[in-house]
Parts: sequence; C-alpha cells; structure tokens
Amino acid sequence: MAAHAHESAEFGTLSNVSEHRSERQRARSGANASEASQQLQSTELRGLPVPEGLAGLRVDAALTRLFGLSRTTAAELADAGEVSLEGRVRGKGDRVAAGAWLEVRLPGPPAGPAPPEPVNGLSIIYVDDEILVVDKPVGVAAHPSPGWTGPTVTSGVAAMGYVMASSGADERQGIVHRLDAGTTGLMVLARTESAYTALKRAFKDRRVDKGYHALVQGHPDPSTGTVDAPIDRNPTHDWRFAVVAGGRPSVTHYSTIEAFPAASLLDIRLETGRTHQIRVHMAALRHPCVGDAIYGADPKLAARLGLSRQWLHAVRLGFAHPATGAPVIYNSPYPADLAAALDTLADRRLMSREGGSIAARDERGADRPVSGASEADQQ
Repeated sequence: MAAHAHESAEFGTLSNVSEHRSERQRARSGANASEASQQLQSTELRGLPVPEGLAGLRVDAALTRLFGLSRTTAAELADAGEVSLEGRVRGKGDRVAAGAWLEVRLPGPPAGPAPPEPVNGLSIIYVDDEILVVDKPVGVAAHPSPGWTGPTVTSGVAAMGYVMASSGADERQGIVHRLDAGTTGLMVLARTESAYTALKRAFKDRRVDKGYHALVQGHPDPSTGTVDAPIDRNPTHDWRFAVVAGGRPSVTHYSTIEAFPAASLLDIRLETGRTHQIRVHMAALRHPCVGDAIYGADPKLAARLGLSRQWLHAVRLGFAHPATGAPVIYNSPYPADLAAALDTLADRRLMSREGGSIAARDERGADRPVSGASEADQQ
C-alpha cells in the first residue's frame, strides 16, 4: 500500500514544464526533424520524475502507465523523438530509472474523421439490411489504427455509401473481426446494432466457420493436425506475437490439400481468432507461411514465387445470419498473386517429373531451422 501511495503522489506532479528545456526540444527545430515528428500534432510538453514502482520498465511501458497511452502510441512517440530522460532523447526500448525526469510531448486531440476514400480492389460479396460481406485485397487494413496511413475496409465501404452499425469505437464501426493488411479474403461487417451484437457473440462463442488456405514451407508432419498453443505478444519484439506460456488459448486445425516439392497448401480452420494466429502457429511448427518474412520464411523462395507478402487467404466464412438464423456461407477465389505462386509451384513440379531442375531440398522449411520458430501477429 505504501508503494502505491508514493506512486500516486508522484503522478500528482504532472504539469507543464516549459522550464525544463532539453536538447530534444532544441533539436526539434532543426532540419532533421523526422517525418513521423511532423505528423504528430504536438500540443504540450508534460513531465514528471519516474516513480520508484516503474524503475526498470521500458520507455514505452512507462509512458503507458504514467499517461494512459496505448502501447502503440507510446512507441510511436518515442520513435519520433518526442520522449526524453534527463534531457536526452530516448528510444522506446530504453529503460527508465527511479527519479529520472521523464518528458513527453503528447499529441493533441485527434483530427476530425477524414472523408472516406474508395479502396481499389475491395469488392462486395453480399449485402442486405443487416450485414455486408467483403473480399478484402492486400494492403488494406480492417480499420484505422495508430501508425497506419494506408487504405481501410471501413473507409472503402463508407465511400461506397454503406451505413454501418455505430457500436464500438468510431473508427471501427461495423467491424466484428479483422484480417491483417497483408492477408486477403472474406470479412463480414454489421450494418445494424442487433447484427453487431449477434455477430460479436457468434465469434466469441466460436460459432463461425473461419476457413483459410495457407501455403507453408515444407511438409507438415502429420499432414493433418491441430495446434493448441497459447499466443501472446512476443516478449522481445512488440510488433510480433509468439507462442508464450500463459498466453491466450489458441487453437488451429489444418489439413494438407496438396504437397509441392518445396511447400504445402493447407486448409486451415480456426477455433479462436488471435492476432496473427495462423502465422504464429505455422512458424511454431517450423513451417511458416511462404513469404512471411516476419515469422521466419525463406525470402529466396518467396522471390522465386513472386510473393511480396505471406501466402494466406480467407477463403471461406460461414455463420448464422443475425436476422434470420439461417446458415450462410461465402467463398473467395485466390487473388492473382497467390494463384500465380501456385502455378509456379505446379510448373516446377511438372519439370521435376520430366527430369528438370527444381528448388534444392535445403530450401524446404521442414529441412532447415527457421529463425524464431519457437515464437510463433490477426491472421
């Protein structure tokens, strides 16, 4: 209790600290200010001594505790040179010491919502008064988030004139589940409050058929199986996720559709929906998704197949319609880049049968260690 009281007292020293000028502030006026700094809407400099209870924490973690920022926002502020300790600019991974003077220039209130912009390649698979099913192209996030400046599904459907449910955060209206920006395929959005509630409950209760196809390195053994391994943030890489003891329960079922000389095409069904679940679990098996450099995939194989992202596609989405209760299921064909990669593999297999040259065996994910394979980011 005494420690908490001390920490609370330290929190009470928050104030404008114009008298605590630092070399970081003087440097900001120079020509080398980063683009990230220019994009932040700085308003006021805030500072306080680091409480003893936070000693040893990373800078981004300390900012989260002291100022109520999200971990992502705190990291962005540090990366942009907006954080200093004892007058010296510090990075997000630096450690704070008790009593050190910590300063941060906090961003101002978020700007008003930008007008919705059309998203190339975003297609409507089905729409009625309750739901909207889209086929998401690569390079599109589900909704706006700190640090993401690219296109989003929410902006794309708004630009088409569709009105979505208002439940949840403003920037996530209608969103009941997500796909990574680099993952393509099916998403369902809610258009009414009742549909939003019903769909969120269905995902939570695991009553949604979430089917993916993934091209992974090598040949999983067994060819059909289940990965039941908890997932949480990677303890050493904030932007990655990993199989971590004590993480959130995560279950992935897979079966082999077709085996190629250097890779296997899998059908994957998710029981849970953790961030990067498929990518993490496949990497943990030492069979990362082809093209997924973040989780240890071979860049040479990806280059030969013309891939610039992970080979992962949400091919199937089934659930009970929130208004009628009737089962519905939607399917999505492979986008051009993924289809071309499979064609290349099929051509090489044919060449192999005819005595031609194929990729060397040591390029198969199952035959060599994968960096970070024991660490296994939303699919």
